[in-house]
Amino acid sequence: MKQKLNYTAIKKRFRVAIFGSARIKRNDARYKLIYTLAKMLAKEGIDIVTGGGPGLMDAASRGHHAGRHKKNHAYTLGLTIHLPKEQKESYHLDLKKDFHKFSNRLDNFIHLSNAVIVAPGGIGTTLELMYVWQLVQVRHSCEIPIILFGDVWKGFVKWIKRGPLKNEFLEEEDLELLYHAMTCTQAMEILKLAYEEYKKGNRNVCLNIDKYKVK
Repeated sequence: MKQKLNYTAIKKRFRVAIFGSARIKRNDARYKLIYTLAKMLAKEGIDIVTGGGPGLMDAASRGHHAGRHKKNHAYTLGLTIHLPKEQKESYHLDLKKDFHKFSNRLDNFIHLSNAVIVAPGGIGTTLELMYVWQLVQVRHSCEIPIILFGDVWKGFVKWIKRGPLKNEFLEEEDLELLYHAMTCTQAMEILKLAYEEYKKGNRNVCLNIDKYKVK
């Protein structure tokens, strides 16, 4: 039985938000990639938080559940949303909280996350990316790692450079708030460094992994 979200009990744990499409099926290579990444996070004892739904959210929840071990237990959190067309909820959530408004849900993602993985997705995933990026840019949030995961984001980066950046609607330093990882190993390199800094007491993690920064 899933427990209700208790912020007091979980606030001192390092956690990675995983955003991604609800439409991707289990036989898709991208589903398997997120499953593997979440499994790797669980083995490190790192919590995850997702939208608690199907697709890549379910891939993350299932992979995380499969990667746990008794000595280093990690938790899977789900922030579910009520939609006109109800989404099927993942069975592999330890803690959950339901929302009726996307704005409240997004704020809770920020409150709970020490790093963000942005997997392939559509409008909802892009909204989540832009919201987090905006808050970090204007210093309303700590400078947490925002990791674009997979080749699907190459076109997005090109558009940012050719449009908003070229027209001076943002600055180079804003773009450098983003990281780009193509593999689970690359993503884990960034996340493990952030986790080590967190364990030292540095919650506001500033990473200098230039080879992964978007430029």
